[in-house]
Amino acid sequence: MAEIGKGVTAGKLASNVQKRLTRAQEKVLQKLGKADETRDVVFEEMVANFNKQMNEGTKLQKDLKSYLAAVKAMHDASRRLQDCLADMYEPEWFGKEEMDALAEDTDTLWLDFHQSLTDKSVVTVDTYLGQFPDIKARIAKRDRKMVDFDSARHHFANLQKGKKKDEAKIAKAEEELGRAQKIFEELNVELQDELPVLWDSRVGVYVNTFQTMAKNQEKFHREMGKLSENLNDIMTKLEEQRELKKGEKKHEAVKSEEANHSESAASAPKGAVTNGSDGEMPPGFLYKVKAVHDYAATDGDELELKVGDMVLVLAFDNPDEQDDGWLLGLKESHWVQKKDLKGKGVFPENFTTKV
Repeated sequence: MAEIGKGVTAGKLASNVQKRLTRAQEKVLQKLGKADETRDVVFEEMVANFNKQMNEGTKLQKDLKSYLAAVKAMHDASRRLQDCLADMYEPEWFGKEEMDALAEDTDTLWLDFHQSLTDKSVVTVDTYLGQFPDIKARIAKRDRKMVDFDSARHHFANLQKGKKKDEAKIAKAEEELGRAQKIFEELNVELQDELPVLWDSRVGVYVNTFQTMAKNQEKFHREMGKLSENLNDIMTKLEEQRELKKGEKKHEAVKSEEANHSESAASAPKGAVTNGSDGEMPPGFLYKVKAVHDYAATDGDELELKVGDMVLVLAFDNPDEQDDGWLLGLKESHWVQKKDLKGKGVFPENFTTKV
């Protein structure tokens, strides 16, 4: 209730209290069926549409803002992911500058997308819903004025039906009825003109909101697709560069080994071969074996063995001369000392083990 002294006089306050009491009494009489009520079915349908429209618009506004919050969350997640990639990306890697530019473009694209949705969709819906509170208040006022009109109408009718007619009171009641009717009808006509227009406007608002969203989404995803393609290209080329460098290192290692091998071969005696860091080896050298049993030669072309002897296994000049289970070899100690093949001979393979 308003306080006296803040623009409200005692007379005005009393008048407002009386109006509330009168309206309350009228509503009770109407509910009890003792007084008829002004009804407008068409207007009631308009009000039902208004409430439906307001509820739908409020839900659209809420869901749209939730969507914007999700876009912002995705933007934050994207920025953290880009920062992580930037932290991991080493300066000498392929496409470092391109990666930095791509991260900046991605951040800008998210910002533009969020701002466009805010400016072109959220603002539209907010503006659309901004007119509902005023109209809702005017509908409520119209309902109150309708009760005042019904009350004045019943009061005037009762005075006219009275046995002792007081013309002064009847005249005053008629004046009050005319004033109440005018106020009610003015509000009623205004709302009957505005509510259908507002109801029809919802289609344009929905079309504009979702069409704008669709265009912004299409543009955003198209541009983001290009950036994603660029990122994929950078990653592909980085992998290619890595494989290329691995190949170059391997090639250099092979060339170095070949050079070392050539130098060893050039310094070795004619007909000799080399075996890496094992040094110079005799022609036809295959591999080394170690004697695990003593073997006493029984023929001049056989090689006598003692446990622990290291033997250089050689290829037969004529493979057909090799018997099963026998190898041709030369003791390593003989080769190191004399660098000739005069001490070579055959020996049983099962008396040795490969090293």
